[in-house]
Amino acid sequence: MELSNLPASSERTKRKRVGRGIGSGSGKTSCRGQKGQKSRTGGGVRRGFEGGQTPLYRRLPKRGFKNINGKTYTEVTLSMLNKSEATDVTAESLIAEGIIGKANDGIVVLGTGKLEKKLTVKATRFTKNASEKIQALGGKIEVI
Repeated sequence: MELSNLPASSERTKRKRVGRGIGSGSGKTSCRGQKGQKSRTGGGVRRGFEGGQTPLYRRLPKRGFKNINGKTYTEVTLSMLNKSEATDVTAESLIAEGIIGKANDGIVVLGTGKLEKKLTVKATRFTKNASEKIQALGGKIEVI
């Protein structure tokens, strides 16, 4: 392909007017053939239709479920709490400092990592290991 013989762009090619008589080049049946479902207005089959055969989405088994009462907590580790400047750590302070993006249904503090300072932590949930490590340094935990 060269610059001298590029295909015409869609802006320059005229729209094909179908059903405007035999002289138009695509008249009478408008390029739809003679009879049948596809020749009629609104004709055609829906997506996934397999000619009356049970479609694939119904042949496959259903798996899993969506728990409508399920909660998604944002996980915060002790090493993430070390990065915090505040001594009174809440979800709002962690978001403001950019340590976490957002607190979905609350935050859960996990015991991974090493805590190096005394903190008062307010969260929705604490793991047993995390609460022990925070309290060992003289910090406090508050379940919101």
